[in-house]
Amino acid sequence: QVQLVESGGGLVQAGGSLRLSCVASGNIFSINAMGWYRQAPGKQRELVAVITSGGSTNYADSVKGRFTISRDNAKNTVFLQMNSLKPEDTAVYYCNLDYRPWVVDGLYDYWGQGTQVTVSS
Repeated sequence: QVQLVESGGGLVQAGGSLRLSCVASGNIFSINAMGWYRQAPGKQRELVAVITSGGSTNYADSVKGRFTISRDNAKNTVFLQMNSLKPEDTAVYYCNLDYRPWVVDGLYDYWGQGTQVTVSS
């Protein structure tokens, strides 16, 4: 069993900053990548940013230059620093884990419960 604990969401004014954290624990042998996705009301879930175990990153065009993803491999934790927030960043942000469990072969995908980010204008 895997657990993802997300924190750091909240209400912020436009131009403000928030930092999201996601800690992974449980039956994890190795982590391939961790990332953040978001889903706004009436829209599909979309990639925000992802970071691999080697440190490679990928960002949605809409957040480039404003958001930074980072990772603490020793603590199985991923962070999302969000600066210059805009009302259109309002969404539920989900942590995603791409990992290999102990004993069972294969690469698996796991989602957190989500944390609400609301940016007021």
